[in-house]
Amino acid sequence: MERLILIADDEPHIRLLIEQSLEDLADEGVTILTVADGQAALDTIKERRPQLVVLDAMMPRLNGFEVCQQVKRELAMDDVYVIILTAKGQEYDRQHGAEVGASLYMTKPFDPDELLQRAREVVDR
Repeated sequence: MERLILIADDEPHIRLLIEQSLEDLADEGVTILTVADGQAALDTIKERRPQLVVLDAMMPRLNGFEVCQQVKRELAMDDVYVIILTAKGQEYDRQHGAEVGASLYMTKPFDPDELLQRAREVVDR
């Protein structure tokens, strides 16, 4: 089975930062894909079924919450681990993330080591 991570963020520098945080996994044979909006993320998830998806909450076309909800509720892809990564750290936003089925909710600025550790756990299971 292909070990695959999808990063979805509309900010190119954030996508790059997340990708750089996970480059140890790329060196270990994990494929890392990046997209710039929620609809592209959803299409890629349906087509490639990554083990891990890192979603920005606020993106064009579909936001991270909408993508997560479709993946978890409508497509019933319970095996896809979804991290919502956002600058929105309010308790309401965290609850919303839990309601749509996010596996983990992380706020920006994020700890690259924590993200790498969590990603490694997901792709290695």
